[in-house]
Amino acid sequence: MDFDHIECASTSDELNEDEIPYHHHRHQHQHRQNSYQNPQNSSKAHYVNVVPSKINHTPSVYELLECPVCTNSMYPPIHQCHNGHTLCSTCKTLVNNRCPTCRQELGDIRCLALEKVAESLELPCKYSSLGCHGIFPYYSKLKHEALCNFRPYNCPYAGSECSVVGEIKYLVAHLRDDHKVDMHSGCTFNHRYVKSNPREVDNATWMLTVFNCFGQYFCLHFEAFQLSMAPVYMAFVRFMGDENDARNYGYSLEVGGNGRKLVWEGTPRSIRDGHRKVRDSHDGLIIQRNMALFFSGGDRKELKLRVTGRIWKEPLNPDGGTCIPNLCS
Repeated sequence: MDFDHIECASTSDELNEDEIPYHHHRHQHQHRQNSYQNPQNSSKAHYVNVVPSKINHTPSVYELLECPVCTNSMYPPIHQCHNGHTLCSTCKTLVNNRCPTCRQELGDIRCLALEKVAESLELPCKYSSLGCHGIFPYYSKLKHEALCNFRPYNCPYAGSECSVVGEIKYLVAHLRDDHKVDMHSGCTFNHRYVKSNPREVDNATWMLTVFNCFGQYFCLHFEAFQLSMAPVYMAFVRFMGDENDARNYGYSLEVGGNGRKLVWEGTPRSIRDGHRKVRDSHDGLIIQRNMALFFSGGDRKELKLRVTGRIWKEPLNPDGGTCIPNLCS
């Protein structure tokens, strides 16, 4: 099926209209990259500088807890062969039950002594180079790192799955150069989404648009999907940063035609929440297909939907401590 296009323009910055294709969900983007680089190839790393955690004990203890296959730190169950060589439970399934050191049969022997030693260790977060200075018990470290506020962000591109991670500045360049998304400056926008034969497409994702305003970056999403067997369109904004910072901003979306309109106001979700998670929580402007075609006018056989919106910063009220919308003109 040929792609149709979005006509996109920013009302505040005198940008020329651009056409942006939509993508089916099954389409896979050709630019995929590994999340982290092997330390041996560190010269090729170009988006995050994450250094391996260093244990504040003797090097021999660190070496004992390092899996000889994947070189990652081992967590229970830690396995060993009859000669005492150890490896992690993940790699045990990959070596055909043979010790990678001595080639003897592994069996199902647990190295309880090494697991006990690990309980006494405390380690820094592996994102210490990115600003996290916490020290954590060995068995709590992984849980912390999964939620660490300093961990890199996943690529917010929604047209296909993308495995790239990095800091915000790197992801902005990645979105612009690799995914070819539209980049705009300003806090107001005026987008026109066009699709011929919209009744033939129930699941589609239009190209992401990124806005730079208030020194931050925001992602505007628009897609079609099924909601309780009913075809709908949904638009929402995500903040390129953490959830706590996202709460400092608000946004509105408006769509209408033929003398009617729908308005949505909300707080942008952080890109820590995947676009599918936001979509499935219905946290955005949802338009039934029949209503969207009514707004489009004409014979209702072509989608011509204009979505306008704005982003504002929520300053604190010095009297009551509550946020008052400061709409950006």
